[in-house]
Amino acid sequence: MTAFDQPLAFHAADAVLARWGHDPHALVQVLRETQAQTHWLPRDLLAHIAQALRLPLAQVEGVATFYRFFHTRPVGRLRVLFSDNITDRLLGSEALLSRLCERLGVVPGQIDAQGRFSVDRASCTGLCDQGPALLINHHQVITRLDADRIEALAALMLSEVPVDDWPTEWFRVDNTVHRADALLTGLPADAPGLSTVIAREPQALLDDLARSGLRGRGGAGFPTARKWQACRDADSDASGPQRCVVCNADEGEPGTFKDRALLSEHADAVFDGMTIAARAIGAQQGWLYLRGEYRYLLPQLQAVLERRRASGLLGANAAGLAGFGFDIGIHLGAGAYVCGEESALIESLEGKRGSPRIRPPFPVERGYLGRPTVVNNVETFCAVAHIARRGGDWWSGIGLASSTGTKIHSVSGDCERPGLYEYPLGTPIARILADCGAHDAQAVQVGGPSGTCVPASGFQRRIAFDDVPSAGAFMVFNGTRDLFEVARHFARFFAHESCGLCTPCRVGTELVVRRLDKLALARGAGRGSAFDLQRLHELDELLHSGTHCGLGASACNPLRDTLAHFGEVYTSRTGTPQFEPEFDLDAELSAARRVTGRTDSGAHLDTEHKS
Repeated sequence: MTAFDQPLAFHAADAVLARWGHDPHALVQVLRETQAQTHWLPRDLLAHIAQALRLPLAQVEGVATFYRFFHTRPVGRLRVLFSDNITDRLLGSEALLSRLCERLGVVPGQIDAQGRFSVDRASCTGLCDQGPALLINHHQVITRLDADRIEALAALMLSEVPVDDWPTEWFRVDNTVHRADALLTGLPADAPGLSTVIAREPQALLDDLARSGLRGRGGAGFPTARKWQACRDADSDASGPQRCVVCNADEGEPGTFKDRALLSEHADAVFDGMTIAARAIGAQQGWLYLRGEYRYLLPQLQAVLERRRASGLLGANAAGLAGFGFDIGIHLGAGAYVCGEESALIESLEGKRGSPRIRPPFPVERGYLGRPTVVNNVETFCAVAHIARRGGDWWSGIGLASSTGTKIHSVSGDCERPGLYEYPLGTPIARILADCGAHDAQAVQVGGPSGTCVPASGFQRRIAFDDVPSAGAFMVFNGTRDLFEVARHFARFFAHESCGLCTPCRVGTELVVRRLDKLALARGAGRGSAFDLQRLHELDELLHSGTHCGLGASACNPLRDTLAHFGEVYTSRTGTPQFEPEFDLDAELSAARRVTGRTDSGAHLDTEHKS
């Protein structure tokens, strides 16, 4: 219901609140499930939820306006969100979006007169290997968009055909594995069961993990055993000795989709890894934080957890070990890239805005609800499941001494075979390019926008923590691509995703976008200058050293790398030898002059200023 039916909306919210036990820490889930029935969240409804949870209305409104999948203004009953990652744009997503809007008679961000539908953009949806793609009502995906599919989609929407009656082929998501190694191959058939692994002493599990040399696969590369040991050794506060294990499945880095495949095809290994972590650190509670764009995976993952509970792998005496109680819940995000940062993720788990915390204390000391908490990503927990069964020495024998094991790469962009590729760490970039059929590549963005842009001269470099580290994204750009536009797109992404907590990030990312927009207009217009490049360097330094969390610190990585390796795409846009203002001051003052009856010109004002 786009129109606000207060009694019906309050009734829907009350049912959701009861299902979550009126727990204020479940606020994000309460808002998400309520909106699924009401389509949007009017202020009266937020006030009703705030009163039921005994929270200030300002706090509830703050959460509702923080996440981009929540709507505090009316939206269409059918909401279409085009994935706006750079790889989708390279495949023509903008033209397809324009065509759909034209056929529906709407503009992006607005609803039609009958309140039936609205069309807009979303950040990367984790479907770069089969784009362009879009989301329907935040929980269903359509892949492989083309002109014919857009025409058919428009016809169905105009006829108000229910989504459940649309062609099932549209919703197919493939996890195409072109090269599998240890993790994507799966656990060996003769691997010991979880009960055998859990029976080991916690310190023995930690020692074996330390021997493996496993480092977190989320990008930072912190040694996993050291993190877990710190959590096990941490003192608990008055809330008791409880500890938590959190799996970060908020795979929001544009260009990354490896965790999507692991959750789809190897969910048991991921949950095994979480259970092993709980045994090692002494945890009783686990959470899988699933990004909102992966809502379509939720029923499957819930079914896996139910099966594990029924077979005794979760709950009291988990995996048959007396006294070991551990269970896992799923928290669904609502669209916020910053929640990939572990402390922001914990804030979201607690029902708050996803603002990164000041550290120390670190999550291993005071995490979820103040309890010592381990946070690792999907690939890391999957690796733990293998290491616990096959031994730390086995894992350390793969890859390099300083970068052990394998790494899964999400390959997309200008290549013949996008998809998943798993290699031992230490594999050269050139090998991956050859395997995926990338021809005439001028650059590769490794690790997503917050990672590294590697030019062709660096293709012999290796994917490793001490060379080119990677969170998993591997976006290829051939010689026809304008890397200035790639960097500008990434700059817009970071400005849009800033949580706004700190001024350098909130303001700095927007200033970067404005400066790049000015340079974009400068080609052929002569408004860009060397001053603009100097200011971009200054903004890069400010963001890299003065922001609160890693989002702001890495926001200028694409800018810095493309300036260093592809400077000509910037200098070609600096047509004037001196500074040119970003706006026309004289034009801005013209309205005031008309009102006051003044006739003096901007030139006259400039002469007076100089005299």
